[in-house]
Amino acid sequence: MTVLSDKKTDSSYSSNSANALIHLYRAEVGRMTSYRQRLDMTTNWAVVTSAGIASFAFSNEVTHAVFLFAMFMNYFFLHLESRRFRQYEIAHHRVRIMERFFYPAMLGDPVDGSWHHVLLGELAKPMSPMRRIDAMGWRLRRNYLWLYAGILIVWITKVDTLRLKGEVYAFGEYLELYHVGNIHGWLIVLLVVLFYIVLINMAVYASKYYPLESD
Repeated sequence: MTVLSDKKTDSSYSSNSANALIHLYRAEVGRMTSYRQRLDMTTNWAVVTSAGIASFAFSNEVTHAVFLFAMFMNYFFLHLESRRFRQYEIAHHRVRIMERFFYPAMLGDPVDGSWHHVLLGELAKPMSPMRRIDAMGWRLRRNYLWLYAGILIVWITKVDTLRLKGEVYAFGEYLELYHVGNIHGWLIVLLVVLFYIVLINMAVYASKYYPLESD
């Protein structure tokens, strides 16, 4: 990682250099917009899939295991969206470099003259400011924890409809309502609880690092 010095200098650019940087800025903003749309598209897939599975499960006599399938599908969408989010952040970081140094210099403000090396380093070896697990955590914070909370609620509601009306179940008997095939209900519940704990941990501890910014 290139470290900027504290020295501020006046920067001048030839028309060719300025035009090249302007075109690069426009290209990176376009890339950000494209990946922003892809992120929204993936989230829409997850929402539609979750809503469709919930509607199907409550309108038909089907096993509650379809909600486990919904959890898996949302994890797939989350994994796909985290990859797109990392690509989005690469373009976002380049845009912020130029907004912080190039345009102030064009407008007459003294800037750190070594910022070109930072931009060249980003172009030569693109690196996302976050790991895949952190990207998943950020998308969980933004959207997917709400989806997973909704799936959990409708899953519990679906299983609760299997109880005989007015009959009181012991805790162990109630857990057995969550069985899938020959797999005991307590094991299914335990796996789901552990899965949700992992998701919450990813969301809580997600971080991202920008070499030029404090946030």
